[in-house]
Amino acid sequence: MMHPLLLLLAFHLLPETIAEEIIGGHEAQPHSRPYMALVELLHDDKLKRCSGFLVEEDIVLTAAHCWGSPMNVILGAHDIKLQEKTQQGIPVKRAIPHPNFNNGSGRNDIMMLQLNMKAQLTTAVGLLPLPGESDHVRPGQVCSVAGWGNISENKQTTKLHEADLIIQGHFQCACRFRYYYRTSQLCVGDPQKMISSLKGDSGGPLVCKNVAQGIVSSGSEKGTPPCIFTKISSFLPWIKKTIKLLQLEESP
Repeated sequence: MMHPLLLLLAFHLLPETIAEEIIGGHEAQPHSRPYMALVELLHDDKLKRCSGFLVEEDIVLTAAHCWGSPMNVILGAHDIKLQEKTQQGIPVKRAIPHPNFNNGSGRNDIMMLQLNMKAQLTTAVGLLPLPGESDHVRPGQVCSVAGWGNISENKQTTKLHEADLIIQGHFQCACRFRYYYRTSQLCVGDPQKMISSLKGDSGGPLVCKNVAQGIVSSGSEKGTPPCIFTKISSFLPWIKKTIKLLQLEESP
């Protein structure tokens, strides 16, 4: 049963607003999502943060609109204002946005971060599996999101929050947003319930049956659901090819 205050995933959406919060949810059990990554970045001389998730020991996936320079990733965190013993701070060696990312429309909003060293896998730091080629989500399916973004329009938190969100039919987003691409995006969040994404959650994973199916991308300015997620299964060829190329470069 869904928590009555399931956190609204804070979105400050792209053409609409880039996702930056979780609203209508609750605090996550510490380190229950060991794949979560806090992404810190400098963009236009401003310090910003996004979420991401660890898919290889030295690879984090996030949203392409979270690009900045320099960038740093913190793994194993729950309360980001504390220097927890579980935390691993690793600089980003290379940020690789999808070559066809369009900042205006939010299309192809996916980016790979190569860390400058491998993470040490622990009970607080782990990998999140990617979907298979035929592993799809369907309207009505309940998935979850998490992030360190705002938990209301004006209320911030330093602790990881999470929420359950329901997959919607494409028409729910197609009729609300100027740009929505059915083949490469997912429409997520019940329009009748104030549970969604807002500031700080951009780049975080949509987890369905313990598999990463989406990436927090954009939504309405006030975080009203539904929100738009990048559909990971549409980008598996690019993800696998890019990881392989990076591994070849690293090999002696």
